[in-house]
Amino acid sequence: MAGNPFRGANYLLRGAGMLTTPGLRTFVLIPLLTNIVLFICAIWLLIDQFDIWVDYWISLLPGWLSFVDWLIWPLFAGLVLLLVYYGFSIVANLIAAPFNGLLAEKVELRLRGRTNVEDEGWSDLLKMIPQALGRELAKLSYYLPRLLLVLLITFIPGINLFSPVIWFLFGAWMMAIQYCDYPMDNNRVGFGKMKTLLKSHRMTALGFGGLVQVGMLIPVVNLILMPTAVVGATIYWVEEYADSELPR
Repeated sequence: MAGNPFRGANYLLRGAGMLTTPGLRTFVLIPLLTNIVLFICAIWLLIDQFDIWVDYWISLLPGWLSFVDWLIWPLFAGLVLLLVYYGFSIVANLIAAPFNGLLAEKVELRLRGRTNVEDEGWSDLLKMIPQALGRELAKLSYYLPRLLLVLLITFIPGINLFSPVIWFLFGAWMMAIQYCDYPMDNNRVGFGKMKTLLKSHRMTALGFGGLVQVGMLIPVVNLILMPTAVVGATIYWVEEYADSELPR
């Protein structure tokens, strides 16, 4: 596969370095606050409901399997964690989509030499809302069937031995699509064409998305990950694709 995973990961690290850039901090704030609020809600929900949900799923098993409850419990516990993780990620991305699109736009302007990005104001946000939400729905229609397929693989004996690797690669690919889509959507790159571009250098995309996934598992880092990934993905777009001839 073409591309370089280390180059992809480096785009995310460079995105972190731009978060405090004067003129961009205002546009970083709302995605940051959205991520923090929803992360706190997810933690609270897990603490409050985790045992109830796991016990409910275990109660659906036939009685003759009760002797292996101790073995099945970790499986259902992991399933609950995955569903909450991906569920809250979907909600966070839907809420923050217009703000992420605006942040990507301002970062691209700065990368191209426009330093007065804050003067553009927030009026652009209203124009972005319908397009941003429509694009998030397109991503969901791509994402959910594949999520169900990977979930199904988790329960297939033999194949499920590879499920941790499959989950990681699937998550890395989806994180690349999720965040690289913001600058590409701003530049009128269609959803299908966006996927083609990422596939053309798949290892770079997986390197970027893989580090996003790892960051989500690190406390405190995961709070600033959303705006960091948006900024990093915009650098990725500008340096890899923006000035090249795009495939049709």
